[in-house]
Amino acid sequence: MKKTLEDIEELAKKISELRQKQGLGGKNANKGDVARASRIGLRIGAELLSAVIVGAAIGYLADELLGTKPWFMAAFLFFGGAAGVLNVYRLAKQEDKNR
Repeated sequence: MKKTLEDIEELAKKISELRQKQGLGGKNANKGDVARASRIGLRIGAELLSAVIVGAAIGYLADELLGTKPWFMAAFLFFGGAAGVLNVYRLAKQEDKNR
């Protein structure tokens, strides 16, 4: 019986070591995943927002220079949104490849 108890303790120790190597052990096991997901979420928001803002700015400037008030801004808002979605798609593919 004593041999079996020692074997179980040794096995538990090996499992604990392997979990720590893989980053699965301890109380902070999910903090890394949460931090990574938060970082990706913030980047997605920034990609979408910045693309729309840049598109709107380009459209506004084109409208001011050419005197075609709503048309270029509307078109470039659409293009900015499409560019933002494309950037998010590329980010998702990259993150999928990294995992």
